[in-house]
This record gives sequence, C-alpha cells and structure tokens, in this order.
Amino acid sequence: MTTDHDSATPARLVDRSRRLGADPRNTNYGGGNTSAKGPGRDPVTGQDVPLLWVKGSGGDLGTLTEPGLAVLRLDRLHALAQTYPGVEREDEMVAAFDYCLHGRGGAAPSIDTAMHGLVDAPHVDHLHPDSGIALATAADGPELTRRCFGDRVVWVPWRRPGFQLGVDIAAVRRANPQAIGVILGGHGITAWGDTSDECEANSLEIIRVAEKFLAEHGRPEPFGPVRDGYQPLPVEQRHQRAGELAPLLRGLASTDKPQVGHYTDTDTVLDFLARERHPQLAALGTSCPDHFLRTKVRPMVLDLPPTAPLEQTAARLRELHTAYRADYTRYYDEHAEPGSPTMRGADPAVVLVPGVGMFTFGATKQTARVAGEYYVNAINVMRGAEAVSRYAPIDEREKFRIEYWALEEAKLARLPKPKPLATRIALVTGGGSGIGRAIAHRLAAEGACVVVADRDADAAQRVAAEIGGTDVAIGVHADVTDAAAVRDLVRSACLAFGGVDLVVNNAGLSISKPLLDTTEADWDLQHDVMAKGSFLVAKEAARVLIAQGMGGDLVYIASKNSVFAGPNNVAYSAAKAAQAHQVRLLAAELGAHGIRVNGVNPDGVVRGSGIFAGGWGAQRAAVYGVAESELGAYYAKRTLLGREVLPEHVANAVFVLTAGELSHTTGLHIPVDAGVAAAFLR
Repeated sequence: MTTDHDSATPARLVDRSRRLGADPRNTNYGGGNTSAKGPGRDPVTGQDVPLLWVKGSGGDLGTLTEPGLAVLRLDRLHALAQTYPGVEREDEMVAAFDYCLHGRGGAAPSIDTAMHGLVDAPHVDHLHPDSGIALATAADGPELTRRCFGDRVVWVPWRRPGFQLGVDIAAVRRANPQAIGVILGGHGITAWGDTSDECEANSLEIIRVAEKFLAEHGRPEPFGPVRDGYQPLPVEQRHQRAGELAPLLRGLASTDKPQVGHYTDTDTVLDFLARERHPQLAALGTSCPDHFLRTKVRPMVLDLPPTAPLEQTAARLRELHTAYRADYTRYYDEHAEPGSPTMRGADPAVVLVPGVGMFTFGATKQTARVAGEYYVNAINVMRGAEAVSRYAPIDEREKFRIEYWALEEAKLARLPKPKPLATRIALVTGGGSGIGRAIAHRLAAEGACVVVADRDADAAQRVAAEIGGTDVAIGVHADVTDAAAVRDLVRSACLAFGGVDLVVNNAGLSISKPLLDTTEADWDLQHDVMAKGSFLVAKEAARVLIAQGMGGDLVYIASKNSVFAGPNNVAYSAAKAAQAHQVRLLAAELGAHGIRVNGVNPDGVVRGSGIFAGGWGAQRAAVYGVAESELGAYYAKRTLLGREVLPEHVANAVFVLTAGELSHTTGLHIPVDAGVAAAFLR
C-alpha cells in the first residue's frame, strides 16, 4: 500500500486518532474520522504522488489501526471536484472514490472522505463531542458560536454529510484563513492544522472552549425541576424492577425481528428521567447523524412513575409500543419516496423508564450497548443546548433522509450473514467446566450471547473471559438448589442481555455408591442439584420466555443412565431419570408458548469433566475394575462405534437442537453415547 519513506504519516495519524477516540468527551464510539495528507511512492512510475489517509467507513477512532485507513490519490480526489454534478447527484460520488484509491486502497472510504480531501490543510479531524453538538443543535447556534469562539471557529449550516458538505467546508476554510475549524449545524465539529499535533490541539481547543462556555453561561436545571414521584428507585428495587421489565420490553422491541437488549441506569440517565421536561425533549429525538442512526427517530418513553404497580406499568408499555409503531409507520409513509428502501422495522431502539433507567436494543449486544451510549451523548447535548438556548435538532425530513439513505442501505447490505444463533441469549448452568464449558463455547461461536453459571464463581468468570468480553458472555455465581439464587441468576441474564432464549440445564454432580452405602444425605444432595435444580431453573426461565413471547428452548443434559440400569448408582440415575421426565412434562406444558423442551443423553464424558475429576471417575473405575486413567477408553470399547464421547460432542447436540433446523421437535432425547444398545430409547 505504502513504502517505508511515507510510513510515518499514517502511523502518526493512527496515534492521534486513538488519543482523540480514547476520551468520550471528544467523540462517541464509531463516530468521527481523521485524516492526513502526504507523499507516497507510485510503484508503477516510481514517482512520489500526493496521498490522503483517512479513517475508513465503520471504524472506531479509539481502536483504529493502520488497516482501518482508506488510502486515496489526492490529485484524483481533487479532480472529482471538477466533474461533481451537484448536490442532487452527490451520492454518485461515493462510488467514484473507488477510482481514487492508491493500490488496493485499504479500508472502504466513508461518506466524509470528500471533506478531508477537499479542505486545504494537511491534517483534518471531524469529531462528535457533546459540547460541540450542544452548540450545533442550539436554536441560536450561529450567534453562540460567534460568542464562544469569535472568528476562530466558523458556523456551517446543516447539510447532510456528503460531497457538497466537503465543498462547503473547503470554501469556509479558504474564506477564513484565521479559523482553526467549524461548528457543523446539527452535527459536530471539524478542525484542521498544518501538523498532526496542531490539528489535535485545535480539535481539543474547540471542545474544551465549548465545554467552558456551556459551564460558565448555562443556567441551572435546564431539564426543569425534579418531578415528584419520578426520583430513581433505590438500587436493589431499581434492578428488581428492571429485571421484571426487561423481558417484556425485549419482546416488544423484537416484534419485527429479534433483538438483544442492554440496560443503563447511570446518574445521567436517571436524572434526565426524573426531570419535568424530559418527555418533550425526548420527543424531539437526537440530531447528530451518528447518534440518530443508532437511536431511531425518537425513544419510547414510559409516562408512569416507578412506583406504579407492575401490571399497570406492563399494560401501559404495551399501549405505548402500539402507539410508537403507528407513529413510526406515519413517519416512514410521510417521508418515503419511490426509491426509498423498505421500512426496516417500527420498534423502538431506546425505551426510557423513569426511576428505573434506559433499555436499548440492537442486533447484537454491542449494537444495543452503543445505542445506549449514544443516547447518553444525546442527553448531554440536550443539557448543553438547553442551558444556553433551546435544543433544536434537525427536522424529521432530514432524519428520514439519513436513516433511509441509499448509501446507508448499501452499508447494511455489506454486513456478513448472521450466525445461526445470532440475537439468542443462552444460559448454561454448570458452565464452569466440562460439558457446560464446551456448550457455552459452542453456543457463543454460533452467535449467541451466553450467561455462564456455576457455583464456582471463578470458574464461571474464567470461561466467560475465554469466550470474549461482556458483549458476548458473562460469568455468574449460582447455586441451582437455592430458589432465590436462581431468581438472581435469571435476573442477571435479563439485565445483561435483555432476557433469555435458550437454557441448558447442565449443572450436576454424581455420587456412585451401592444402595446400602447410599445415605439419605447422598440422595437429597443428588436430587437437589439435578432434579430440583433443573426444576427451579426451568421455572424461572419459563417466566421470562413467556413474558418475552418469542418462544425459546430448554435443553436438559440428562444421561444414558436415565434409561439404563447400572450397578452402584441409584441416587445419580434416579435423579437423571427425573430430569428426563421433566423434559416430557414441560414439552407438553410449554409448547403452547412456542417453547421447545428437549434433552441430551451422554455417556461417560470423562475428559474435562468436573464430575469425573471430583471423585466420580475413581468410583466408576473401581466399579468396572479399570485404572481411572483408562476409564474413557473403557467406556469407548463398550459402544457400538468404539469411540470416546467428549464434551464437544454433547455441545454439538445442543447446537443441533437449538439452531433452527429442528424447529418442530420437542420432547426428544438425543443419545450422545457412541451407541449403547441397552440405552436405546423405546
């Protein structure tokens, strides 16, 4: 792409970008872009040519790497300005960027590429700081910009991002040689400099001066006084109510397509929702294109205090959801043109519940979380604008032009096909080792968000960390024999991801003793963990599954021993038989809710098993008269296929049962035993 003599320019650009992106006061996740211009070697002619390095489409400044830069020939980009057909056809210019790429060109150029290339400065930053957007969305933004910066920063009226905006800013730069940057109406800021350090310093000057101006000139309580009865609930009550509401809200937000949820109860959100003016401000929606694309035209806002009865709150949320969908359909119908993309969905991306917090939704946990972060940015913007003026975001028509932009639709079309378990939230008990660990890894690899539950909290958290960050998996301590602990476990899943779709009852232990040596305590412990534990988990999970109204899966990891009678194993095998019959009973009961209940019957999973490592292996080896180290091979020899069963084989069965191909199967037990004729199902 480039040669050694020009490598310092993109390296410095990446360093600057990461510094700017690391501070949320400067820009939001995935928002903004930076650029640098410099010479590069044309490998064909051997001559230096002018190049532009600019953050590519879809990247994030805080985590930018050099492969995330688009690299273009600056002379060819400037030549586009001579053939630019005008604002009515400016979308055509994005395809023309491909003809300006240097070599393979690196990342895909973003819509803001023209702004970076046409502005006559070696280094350019375009950012979305809350303080800058507050001025950009104030009703008297031009005057406030003049008061705040003098002639050092210039106001540019709102224009949708694109080639024409680049032309406009380039003209402002030429006409105002004293200026270090601009405030883009309704949008954000752009700054420039002769060096990378100067450009960064100019960006930070605009942001910090705007922050100081808002602090010094803003009036107190711009959102109005606290409304009586709308104060935040105490933390425990707040999280209890959030856990109760999350499945209902996720089900509503998934009316058109399944969504993953995220819950936020920061002081910023709770204070906004406690204030008298939050309903009318929230109705205005967000303004910055990056904010708006992730939060939709406006949030759905509950108009009841947090102390309202749960039944009343739930009923009102359903009414508001119906009204939201009707209003969104009106918004689409009113602004759609013959060539507009079809409506993508009428459900809210942001739901605000006074006293409780904010629920956000998206196709992934990260998307849902980032939508929440953007709405926090929007609250900060509204606070700043209202403190010194009146919040006046771009109008609905402009919002629609961005949301249903053909270029945005093309970007969505380039996204990879979702994995089979995308948007599904899995809860795996006994997930800290062995079969549970393998199941958690497999479900996450197939696209699910996973709650790894285990009575060994360290093991649960270790497995979750193996899988990835908290956008993919969390580890939770849980004793499945304790009803309160199980309720807390399911609530943790709801607070983390919005609900539950797929529950794997895998937690277990085994005590191998002859009948006469089996104590009452042995029997009780065995049944408490597996028979009772599975019942408690299924019961709490069913509450959530029914509240969501999205169907779901319960999978029991039973055993070959649930149907096969072996010696010295009465407590374990009886508990497994109880689990196996729970599958049949719950399949019959929950089918009306679209909830499928199935089981997996493994045999002799020795490798990686917490049960076998905890003494069960030594006990069973003694029963069969073999060395413990040979137990896996012993089990394999007695099967029809002659193969050892591994945790991953059980995980494969769970995936097959839940991935969609067996959508009409419930009440089934799948043997994963390499063929044990005595355990054939009849």
